[in-house]
Amino acid sequence: MIDKKQLKQEQKTVLVGVVTSDQSEQQLNEYLDELAFLSETAGVTAVKRFIQKLPHPDSRTFVGKGKLEEIKNYVSLHSDVELVIFDDELTGSQIQNIEKELGVKTIDRSDLILDIFASRAKTAQAKTQVELAQYQYLLPRLKGMWKHLERQGGGVGTRGPGETEIETDRRIVKDKITLLRKRLVDIDRQSFTQRQERGEFIRVSLVGYTNVGKSTIMNLLSKSDVFAENKLFATLDTTTRKVVFEQTPFLLSDTVGFIRKLPHHLVESFKSTLDEVREADILLHVVDISHPQYEEQLAVVNKTLAELGAAEKPTVTIFNKMDKYEAEAFDQWLEPEVKKEILIDLKQRWQNETKDNCVFVSATEKTNIEILRQTILNKVRDMYQVRYPYRAEFFY
Repeated sequence: MIDKKQLKQEQKTVLVGVVTSDQSEQQLNEYLDELAFLSETAGVTAVKRFIQKLPHPDSRTFVGKGKLEEIKNYVSLHSDVELVIFDDELTGSQIQNIEKELGVKTIDRSDLILDIFASRAKTAQAKTQVELAQYQYLLPRLKGMWKHLERQGGGVGTRGPGETEIETDRRIVKDKITLLRKRLVDIDRQSFTQRQERGEFIRVSLVGYTNVGKSTIMNLLSKSDVFAENKLFATLDTTTRKVVFEQTPFLLSDTVGFIRKLPHHLVESFKSTLDEVREADILLHVVDISHPQYEEQLAVVNKTLAELGAAEKPTVTIFNKMDKYEAEAFDQWLEPEVKKEILIDLKQRWQNETKDNCVFVSATEKTNIEILRQTILNKVRDMYQVRYPYRAEFFY
């Protein structure tokens, strides 16, 4: 757990990233913006960024000697900085070398994401999935971390699976991974049975990048009270509700949000949670259109769906936060006619891209929610005709 005393003192961190041939400076700044938001979600404030251009990351310390010295000088002058976060994955030896040089705890993006997942996991399934991912992350780094196991003491990046297991040896960690995998198989079997018992209902799943408003839309559509807040990974466990629109029932599920550079072992661990996506009849892809990189986020989700084998499912793209988009994109001096024309062009573009399978809404302002309901209803009824034609006649 994160130390509450540290949170009260507003734990500070600095962020570090490298511009390479595969990653431009603009892209890196976008990633660091997201890393700062991840830090905030974990209860830590990012106060400084360090960026270096390199042909490739340094094998020993990820950044060059001069840049590491620059970071060290900054940390030395700011005693409230107790953490350094790198945007890319570090090896165990890199962590050891960097911590030895800087004298403060050092973690990477994956470790931070795992920490957030650990704090948000509530059910036995989510806790087991996160713990498995933590051990898989730890295993290749054991050699370089032997002398730094005090990292397990407290604060962000230390919500690990436990010091007593880790400090023993690699064999015990492997045994723990095997045990957790077996436990997940049992939990998955129970989850599969529960899904089978839901009967012949059309299944609709909300998918999207993290923090785009899926849970808020879930609450509006299902009149339920799903946890939603302006933080990354607010929802880890899949929530499923029975919804009825005009006498037509269907099952609506809210799933964990996707993100760039999501640790591969975390994706693997959460494959069972994403079964809801694979088994869905219809997907509702929620996009935060007010986000400066919403198109890249949309592409990340589509790529993940393709990896899950769900890219060809019937999909309605929900462009959410239109109120925020208009507030940020249009200034007060813009002529109403020009504003209207820009919005028409925007909507026309995405209607063409999605073949008219999109809706523009504001979940917080409840704008166009009725249009969204009707769009979903039409899709669900069409799907009943395909999947359960003998039931479809009762829903009109």
